[in-house]
Amino acid sequence: MNASISPSAWQIPVDFMITKAPLGLTGAGDLTVYDANGNLVFRIKRCSRPSPHRIKTLFDAMGNPLITVVHHNDGWQAFRGNNYEWKDLIFTVEKTLYSPFKTELEVVLLGRNQGDLKPSFRLKGNPFRRSCTIFTGDSIFAQTSLCYKLQKVIYSRRKFRLTVYPRNDPVLVMAMLVAFFWR
Repeated sequence: MNASISPSAWQIPVDFMITKAPLGLTGAGDLTVYDANGNLVFRIKRCSRPSPHRIKTLFDAMGNPLITVVHHNDGWQAFRGNNYEWKDLIFTVEKTLYSPFKTELEVVLLGRNQGDLKPSFRLKGNPFRRSCTIFTGDSIFAQTSLCYKLQKVIYSRRKFRLTVYPRNDPVLVMAMLVAFFWR
């Protein structure tokens, strides 16, 4: 019997815990992402450089920039690393529905076929409740939810869970969530 012990071969979802820095502190609104064992995996920080656009960057645990998300007009663009050059564009995001109770976004991945601008992903949920479901076609790609505790009436919105389903890229998911939870 030849069974793989590599986690990448397992067909189980992977959970992450996301913590948002409280308002009034340095780094207010920044996100920190931990794996199920409490190890730092990602950080999302606002750009401190002056810019006409609002910018957030996704860093790995070592502090290397992975993806930079730039907000402009009514949408977002995601670039590889810490670049804003057109050749490094990974995807674009546009709002299709925004209300106090429901938000929907469409993500177009830019790949080899630049003429195909059909949405690759749909994000649906409520940013206030930290709920978001990412769909690709009719399949769920990833989901977020608040961390509920029994016997507790008020729940903190600063900590929430992200579940990434098997064979999906957590870096891509985190970059899409930056646009969804943008504030």
